[in-house]
Amino acid sequence: MFLATLANIVIVSLCVMVHYEMLARISSVLPTLKIIPRIKILVGVLGALIAHIMEIWIFALGYYLLIKTGKFGDLVGSAGNGLIDYAYYSFVTYTSLGFGDVLPTDHLRFLTGLETLTGLVLIAWTASFMFLEMQKYWRH
Repeated sequence: MFLATLANIVIVSLCVMVHYEMLARISSVLPTLKIIPRIKILVGVLGALIAHIMEIWIFALGYYLLIKTGKFGDLVGSAGNGLIDYAYYSFVTYTSLGFGDVLPTDHLRFLTGLETLTGLVLIAWTASFMFLEMQKYWRH
């Protein structure tokens, strides 16, 4: 249980740090770009999407590594056993889409819940950030 909790903390912490760094970089780069405001917003949105995709892959790699140890559970259902299958599960979980075609067992159930919560928090953070950025570039 201790190792599962530690793995969960590390994975969530990595995602939060990636998100912070990406948004900080976007925030510092956008004002320096010599492009029209609409394109600045596009760059901001694309940067935020890249951050989310990186975070989804962090969770996918976490599932992959935890499952490969054989001590933390498995994903059962229509999922395969490759990293891309874990990425699919991670995308569905992070975004709260939840098709239900793949189910976690044992300790992975807690990581799945944390991924959903983390995804919701980071998506909301992105929405707040983009709102603030758009206020800078919208013309009234």
